[in-house]
Amino acid sequence: MQVRDIPAVMSIQEESYAAEILEDEAVIRDRLAAFPRLAWVAEDEQGVCAYLFAYHSRVGKVTPLDGDFKQYPEADCLYLHDLAVSRRAAGRGIGPALVSRNLEQASRQQIRYSALVSVQESEAFWSRLGYSAHTELEPRQVDNLASYRLPAVYMVRALH
Repeated sequence: MQVRDIPAVMSIQEESYAAEILEDEAVIRDRLAAFPRLAWVAEDEQGVCAYLFAYHSRVGKVTPLDGDFKQYPEADCLYLHDLAVSRRAAGRGIGPALVSRNLEQASRQQIRYSALVSVQESEAFWSRLGYSAHTELEPRQVDNLASYRLPAVYMVRALH
């Protein structure tokens, strides 16, 4: 992802998510700046059609809505914070391809797990990609999960 992709990312986010969980452009820009090598886009003939934001984290640490991506010196987890595919590109396997590419990179870096927050009834999608609900969370992390204001499920999968 490049800074020039931000307008397309914002447009895809708006068409993909409920108003309650849309994140501000400043938050998106901060995430790109914090972990540029883990922010990806997919393009088709019309331009950017999907994106994925990720960062290195720790299992059990839930990023709240609009929260900063924290730097963890002992990261053991690739946290997938936001995956969205434009309507025009739906059904082409672009979302799973972005996830797979990011997980391959994490495996080469000896990252042991991947985690995410599933929203908008996407739990079945993530389950097909090997994730399962992880309910043993510290109280603060439960509060972070509640920040999504919609039903949200913290999910984890092992990479090795």
